[in-house]
Amino acid sequence: MDITASPSLFQFAETSFPAIFAIWALVLRVWVGVVLVLYALRASFQFFPNTGMPVQTVAGTAAYMEKFGWKPGMFWAWLSTVNNLVGGALLALGLFTRPVALTCAALLFLSAIHHIKDGFFSNQNGFEHYALWGFCALFFVFYGGGPVSLDRLIWPLF
Repeated sequence: MDITASPSLFQFAETSFPAIFAIWALVLRVWVGVVLVLYALRASFQFFPNTGMPVQTVAGTAAYMEKFGWKPGMFWAWLSTVNNLVGGALLALGLFTRPVALTCAALLFLSAIHHIKDGFFSNQNGFEHYALWGFCALFFVFYGGGPVSLDRLIWPLF
């Protein structure tokens, strides 16, 4: 039996998948961006105090980074904060998606490498969620903002 003999099934899949993929890529892009913004607000500006993890200030994050050899800590704390806050917002909007996703992915992978010593699972502060979010951001380095993005609106061929 030749499965390609049913053209209606394959025509449906070929015409529907790009639209479905674009919608899911939009949802993923917005979600990753929003999560990065929320993480920056909690990690640097003391938002969401009852989340089970300690809230921080930029100075507290800098002290934590210095403790583990990331010097100067204030540079890394602000880089992480601005990357997550501004980069997350730009990613959610789909503006400058590829370069923003690259910086987000790079810092998330640095965090994942740092947390390898803590094990895999996030409940032990392991590298699991940093790597997961890093790979999600990395997807947009290659895919771009997609058809529903400010990138596509401003630069149609981008």
